[in-house]
Amino acid sequence: MRQPVCDLITSFLVMDVLEKAQELEKAGKNVIHLEIGQPDFITPECIMDAAAKAMRDGQTGYTHSLGILPLREALAAYYEREYGVTVSPERIVVTNGTSAAMLLLFAVLFDKGGSAILSDPCYACYANFVLYAGGNITSVPTREEDGFQLNVEDVRARLTPDTKAILVNSPSNPGGTIIKPDEFRALCGMGPMIVSDEIYHGLVYEGRAASVLEFSDEACALDGFSKRYAMTGWRLGWMVIPENIVPMVQKLQQNFMICANSMAQWAGIAALEQAGPDVERMRQEYDRRRKVLLAGLRSIGLAVKSDPVGAFYVLANARHVSNDSLALAFDILEKAGVGVAPGIDFGPGAEGYLRFSYANSVENIEEGIDRLKKYLENR
Repeated sequence: MRQPVCDLITSFLVMDVLEKAQELEKAGKNVIHLEIGQPDFITPECIMDAAAKAMRDGQTGYTHSLGILPLREALAAYYEREYGVTVSPERIVVTNGTSAAMLLLFAVLFDKGGSAILSDPCYACYANFVLYAGGNITSVPTREEDGFQLNVEDVRARLTPDTKAILVNSPSNPGGTIIKPDEFRALCGMGPMIVSDEIYHGLVYEGRAASVLEFSDEACALDGFSKRYAMTGWRLGWMVIPENIVPMVQKLQQNFMICANSMAQWAGIAALEQAGPDVERMRQEYDRRRKVLLAGLRSIGLAVKSDPVGAFYVLANARHVSNDSLALAFDILEKAGVGVAPGIDFGPGAEGYLRFSYANSVENIEEGIDRLKKYLENR
């Protein structure tokens, strides 16, 4: 008998660290936040103006369950412009962030059970989304020298008739690396549905991140406005899915979500059509921070074999310090006043690692490195 879902779902450890950090701050402790993937930029003005205009114009009610057509058309134009692929607006579902997209999509994909292939390490919540939907997890260990990305042969060795989906994340969380195009293409030819989390597209500093839609029309691409547009609190995302599963996803959206936030949807059009210069400004600053953080971590003995080239994370090896990354993260927080994410949050393959976010100022990153250096010297 299957365990109750609530027993299967684990805590999101980075949030535990953040919440403890907030307690310490309330008590007067100064904390440098390098634990959370939260852009520190304000949402661009053109996006806020569009939301305010939508409210003034009375666009405050329910929308079509798939999302307003002008936004879905703008997203279709985005895929043509960025990836050279033609996507019908009827295949696009606008959601309350990519988390809601995963809930809806996985409820359809795992309605009759089956398993999802996930990399180890991977984003901490993926497994919980799959388990909640009724699926099982097949975890594929990855290697640091490969940037913790899935290896095609390793995936092939774990395919079974029960495999319903292969989840890909590029640029990745926690490693910040990009999957190679031939590997991506090969994964798309394996048979199971490819679900590609592309939330960090637009935040790439070296090379190029391909969309799964460049390799397959039968794949699912998930994306959103949170990261590159600094819109985490707006809760606006989308997915492009095969036509045959749109009606099922739409029924779930109608019942459980009704629609995405109406004002945010109009703001999303402005993001796609007007905020390009703002995104580029933020991208360049993230790149500057990335270089500062990488150099700083290496200078204090925390090794990074594969440089992150996207997103805003660095996964650093701290096994020479401790093999208990959760205890280490809380100890660093208490004694050094630096919030970091424990590697175990992302899977057994990242135990002994720490994830650092560079969604913070260069000054704070440098201060965080100084505190970590003193902590390690005194440990």
